[in-house]
Amino acid sequence: MASIFTFDHDPPRVNSPWQTSQDSAKRPRVERSVSTGAIVESDQLSGAHLERLEAEPQDGPIEYKLHLLLRPRRRYNNMSTVSKVSGSQQSRPMREAKQPSQTRQNRLHHLTTQLLWRLQQSSPNHSTARRDLVIPKLPEDIADLTALEKPGQLLPGLEESNGALYEIGVADDGTFIGLTKDEMDESMTTLKVMAASLGCRVEVQRMKAVGTCEWVDNTSGSRGTVQVADLWVAEALIMPVLNLEINRNSQRANQSNATPRRGASITEQLRVSLIGPTTSGKTTLLGTLSNGTLDNGRGSSRINLLRHRHEVASGQTSVADVLASIAQELIGYEGRRIFNYNIDNINEWPDIHDRAEKGRLAFLLDSAGHPRYQRTTLRALVGWAPHWTFLCIPNEDGTPASSIHSLSSVDGALGIVSIDLAMAHLDLCLKLAIPLAILITKSELGQMATLKEHLATVFTKVKAMGRTPKLLTSPARDECNLTEVPSNDLQKIRDEVLNPIAKSGDSLSIVPVILTSAVKGIGIGLTHALLRSLPTPPIPTARDFVPLSLNPEQPAALFHIDEVFDMSLSRAQTVTASGSGESAPVVTGYLRFGKLSIGDKVVLGPFPGDQEDTDALMPNDHPPPGYGLSIPHPSSAEFARLSSRHTLSASKIEGEWRRATIVNIRDLRLPVQTIEAGQAGSIQLVFDEPAGEASNPDAVPGKPKLSVGSLRKGQVLAVPSQHMVDTGLSLQAASSLIASFKSSDVKSLAVNSLLNAYVGMVRAAVRVLRVTRQRPEFNTQNSSTEDDEYMFGMNDHVELECTKSEADLDEYQAEYHVSLELLNNREWIELGSQIVLVEGGFRDRSGLEGYVGNVIEIVE
Repeated sequence: MASIFTFDHDPPRVNSPWQTSQDSAKRPRVERSVSTGAIVESDQLSGAHLERLEAEPQDGPIEYKLHLLLRPRRRYNNMSTVSKVSGSQQSRPMREAKQPSQTRQNRLHHLTTQLLWRLQQSSPNHSTARRDLVIPKLPEDIADLTALEKPGQLLPGLEESNGALYEIGVADDGTFIGLTKDEMDESMTTLKVMAASLGCRVEVQRMKAVGTCEWVDNTSGSRGTVQVADLWVAEALIMPVLNLEINRNSQRANQSNATPRRGASITEQLRVSLIGPTTSGKTTLLGTLSNGTLDNGRGSSRINLLRHRHEVASGQTSVADVLASIAQELIGYEGRRIFNYNIDNINEWPDIHDRAEKGRLAFLLDSAGHPRYQRTTLRALVGWAPHWTFLCIPNEDGTPASSIHSLSSVDGALGIVSIDLAMAHLDLCLKLAIPLAILITKSELGQMATLKEHLATVFTKVKAMGRTPKLLTSPARDECNLTEVPSNDLQKIRDEVLNPIAKSGDSLSIVPVILTSAVKGIGIGLTHALLRSLPTPPIPTARDFVPLSLNPEQPAALFHIDEVFDMSLSRAQTVTASGSGESAPVVTGYLRFGKLSIGDKVVLGPFPGDQEDTDALMPNDHPPPGYGLSIPHPSSAEFARLSSRHTLSASKIEGEWRRATIVNIRDLRLPVQTIEAGQAGSIQLVFDEPAGEASNPDAVPGKPKLSVGSLRKGQVLAVPSQHMVDTGLSLQAASSLIASFKSSDVKSLAVNSLLNAYVGMVRAAVRVLRVTRQRPEFNTQNSSTEDDEYMFGMNDHVELECTKSEADLDEYQAEYHVSLELLNNREWIELGSQIVLVEGGFRDRSGLEGYVGNVIEIVE
């Protein structure tokens, strides 16, 4: 299945049937798309000689309607457009009695539902999910409906629609029937009321007289008078209105009236990263969980998750394209029900949102296991800040034939055994101190002795960190029932995992260990029970790392950017702020804290002052990785070469923050008005023109205009706090930092050595400036107490000797401060956030042997 972070660069087009019916030799074909704007035609090109259209297509965003009246049509004596005044073109005579209002209301509901379906047909990824329609209540009598023509709040799911075309006065076979002027006006009013209830507007594209008609007027004052009038057909374009002020005002009104609208997703979300060595079965297990089907032993369940031909051929997940190949999948839970692609009428993620609205959503991120792509593992563990991590360890015997991973001949063989690589993943997870569950995959293949050996190693490492491993098994195989979580498995998770965690108050205290098989169905129910029941952390705030008083520059909302996509601004997205409107990039990631809504004014950055400095730091022997390509960590020698070529540090590069306006938000593919703290999604932006640049483009000669290429992974999107607005402070971009490490291993870092640093979504090359050892606080206090001074002063012959155990304890409790300089760009780094330092260039290592610490000081 496609990732939520994949956008269609060629969205569905809305082509007018008036164009396709013309002779292609005489007239060029004109297309209407999200980026080309409305069709503008002269009178000579309005189809004056066109006698009929092609038949109405069954699918697509084009609808033919004879009329949109909410009453029966009058009876005509003669119509030049039809041979006989009967059939579908002629309705029964208007009854004397008034039609009940409910009949009109039902017809309006039917017509609006039909319009919604046509609008969804032009969306790049329209879904079949249920939507709450808010149909306006019609007056009792046939009164003026113009008061209901004002567009309301846009119905969620229509933000990306390219619109729909209505051909009014046209039969289903394309024949021009026509309406009189008063009937056409009344039909247009009905269409505007329908569109307004969905948050859309109506634009009349063309009108054409196609004939004449004759009828007897029996109204009072003109009884028996024969009336003659022209018959008209019209084409109307219905487009979503993304005018920010209209939608925000409507949202406030809906909130005050408690109308059930999808302003923000209220479903609990669990973010889980799947990590492990290659051939450990991560993607296969993810395919079984998300597709609801067992694997055939040859990778059938993972085929739908792979995006590149070379992945299908090699069986290895990679990141060899601009769009990251790392799969993300969504699974919904409500009670014991599992909502995945095995359920009828679930085709897209919004369908899962709808079904699991009162339950839970599990967002799973796959990662590449090959050592060449280990930075994707660090991205999954550090960048995405998962609530839980599932480590997949294969039940293999570790023989070279099945477990040694070799790279291409250019890179040579790493010679890393699969179980050793899995233990490196485990060590990193334990260092990061994140909630962890371990899945022993392929449990049906390995021997019992091998399984016991692997479990013993895992249990030893987990217990050494003061955490308790819990081996969970289920006697039943879930071959026949993959749509519900077994009640026995839910109870086991409750007794063995949830209750001990609740008793200790720490999610790190318990490490569940489950034996699984994607072929036999072993442990699949327990894995679903884990995803259904695991505790989620509290809503993140800006004070999670350090008190707000110590960090006044903390913004009100912070969004970490992981990917960037280039999209054009839709014709429907009329932005009130001044902006170029040429490009509206989409950034994806997760909201660290705060709240973001459509129409919010945000700042984005930091941007480098000289783009060439960023590009030049790329190694020559590897292509630029772009947004998704992963390369091995460059060696220290390579970093030294880069540093010698570009001695200008980030502190010398002037950072820049650009202002923008949010025009579109999707929360795990669900179009919403607001995204809340801790939720992952995508945000579409329109950059504001800098003051003076809009009025005078030559005000700053030689300065390049900001392009989508300037956006990159690791930047942040933020809303300045009120304190920052009042004091005139801006976000602080760091050129260097100081990090604190509790491990004594960090003292082996040499001054001027070069490393890769991972902090948040930032991956940066850094230089070690200084490593200092901090004395434990209690030693300083003890040495300064008066009692100790008096006791030692009484006997001058007492020699203070430190035993080996005391020295070891002192070393264990020591704290090391490492000063680091960013070599590339200035970055926004949150004070108190976790940082991982990784050395590169060692072919006999997994690339996961890192130093884990916390940022304690930011230097601008």
